[in-house]
Amino acid sequence: MDPTHAAADGLKTYAAIGDGRTVALIGMRGQIDWMPVPDLGALPAFAGLLDGRAGGTIELEPVDDYTVRRQYVKGTNVLRTTFTTDRGRATVTDALVTGVAGRLPWAELARRVEGRSGTVEFAWRVAPGTMLGTASPWIEDTQKGPVIRVGDATIAVVGSGHAADSPAHDAEALPELTGTITTSSGSRHLLVVVGTHREPVHLPDPAKVDEGIDRTIANWRRWSKEFSFDGPWQEQVQRSALALKLLVYSPTGAIAAAATTSLPESPQGGKNWDYRFAWVRDLAYTAYALVHFGLREETHAAISWLLRTIREHGPELHIFYGLDGGAPASIREHDAPGWRGIGPVVTGNPAQGQLQLGIYGDLIGICRTYVDAGNVLDIETRRMLAEVADRTCDLWRSEDAGMWELAELRHYTSSKMGCWQALGDAIHLAEAGQIAGSPERWRAERARLKSWIEENCWSDDAGAYTMYPGSDALDASVLLHATSGFDRGARMSSTIDALAADLAVGPHLYRYTGARDEELTFAACGFWRVTALACVGRIDEAIELMDALMEATNDVGLLAEMIDTEDGAFWGNMPQALSHLALINAALTIDDVRRDDRPDT
Repeated sequence: MDPTHAAADGLKTYAAIGDGRTVALIGMRGQIDWMPVPDLGALPAFAGLLDGRAGGTIELEPVDDYTVRRQYVKGTNVLRTTFTTDRGRATVTDALVTGVAGRLPWAELARRVEGRSGTVEFAWRVAPGTMLGTASPWIEDTQKGPVIRVGDATIAVVGSGHAADSPAHDAEALPELTGTITTSSGSRHLLVVVGTHREPVHLPDPAKVDEGIDRTIANWRRWSKEFSFDGPWQEQVQRSALALKLLVYSPTGAIAAAATTSLPESPQGGKNWDYRFAWVRDLAYTAYALVHFGLREETHAAISWLLRTIREHGPELHIFYGLDGGAPASIREHDAPGWRGIGPVVTGNPAQGQLQLGIYGDLIGICRTYVDAGNVLDIETRRMLAEVADRTCDLWRSEDAGMWELAELRHYTSSKMGCWQALGDAIHLAEAGQIAGSPERWRAERARLKSWIEENCWSDDAGAYTMYPGSDALDASVLLHATSGFDRGARMSSTIDALAADLAVGPHLYRYTGARDEELTFAACGFWRVTALACVGRIDEAIELMDALMEATNDVGLLAEMIDTEDGAFWGNMPQALSHLALINAALTIDDVRRDDRPDT
């Protein structure tokens, strides 16, 4: 098997599975080229995506030529792949196994191989990497069989019918475990990879793991039954909700922005950041979707985690937080080539420490969503939100980095609109008796903000809200404030058209004027245009555009951060929460508008 395959496979060929603690990406050849063990935020023991030779991979592939067909087991994040060769057909079911009472205390990747007809010979390989150049893996021959050590991770391989070769100890190559599986009609084999961090490793009984795959399917289906949406694009919306569930870090309730780090946003590279953190912005959009779907547990866990974390690291509000509740500050560049040799490979994200005024609107908006769903805020949160509203009154006149985390500080229009939203939601919560403070001040400052934006950020020449005052540049993030209610009239409608003229390629949009010179179209922006069209009453256009955008997902319904309009290829980290959230919220908005337009019966 060619160790450089990972770099050759497009990102669009990967499907994701997870267990509430980590995420694995599986390619069309049955290879797993990304899986941090046992936590999503850990240095990855399997990172062939970023280093085809020393990154690490888990392979399970027929030795003969084959065709492949795959899909998720309905209502789950369990992947089923069927390989057909000239000699037979076999199915591989991949799951990160969950326990009887939720996630397991270790990572347990289970690969069930079932013979359907004839015979199929598979070669398997478990080859841990160097954790982005920070550790040297080695194999220890224990009384219980070979165990892989790499950094602080301990990894073992067990199974049934998985004929194993002797462990490789080649001084010229990284250590690996290999073997074969040969299927026949009705046969059933198992390959299991288990991992822990700075603790003993449990070697599970393969029969119990086999039962665990079925239990995991049942657990996912039970969760999906709680999911409630019967509107348009129901199947795609449910798949996006399942993708978001993969990004919920269950030990804390935090929601990761994506499952990967350092996947480049364009062939030029440079913008290769770590997205395995929880953004306040993303959580705001997620809370809206979760509440709409009636998913109470995830909503409460995520919001409660965020509020505790903000208080712990306050009083300043950070752009994002670690999945464990920390406030990461450093960026580290690693000695790895990167996907297709496009570097750098990093852990950390430079957005930390920036002033982004829009997150004040996001934070208070999260709490409004929660309260409007029938819940009550605690005393500490009430006090904190009043302080945030007061701070918004003072800070909105400042320049910031904007939603796109830009290096040049400006008076970005969407940031001012976010402050307007923050004060409106604070007033709403005050009137509902949920927070105390100075609603009279918030109301007066909100009116000043509205006037300032209308006077300084609207351009008659451009026929649009511009990116910042005095500029003709446009910014797709302004579309979010059709949803917030800042403008659902003629000016927003005109802005949509101006953005389409300047930034659109087919149904897709670049993030802002000039972005096409340095990156590809941003998947979420196309769905934001759909939502804005629905908000201004252009529902037929919204539906037509939504149908076109649905063609952008891969074969199993996933989205990355960026899309190349030339060939539909994925770029950037994946699966990307913001992309799936934008899809979900576009569908919800269209459904809401259509329901509102229906005559009473």
